[in-house]
Amino acid sequence: MDNFEFLRKQIEAERAKLNQMEQTYGLLHPSVISQSMKLDELINTYTRLECGEK
Repeated sequence: MDNFEFLRKQIEAERAKLNQMEQTYGLLHPSVISQSMKLDELINTYTRLECGEK
C-alpha cells in the first residue's frame, strides 16, 4: 500500500467518524471541532504529497 492509498483510507475513516460525531453532538461541540481539525491535517498532508512537497 503506498502513501496515497494509506492516507486516502485514513481520510475516509476520519471523515466517517466526523460525520457520526456531528450527528451525535452537533457542529459546535469541541470534540467535533477537534475531529474536523484532525481531518484537515490529513487532507493537508495528502495535498502536500500530491503536489510533491515535503
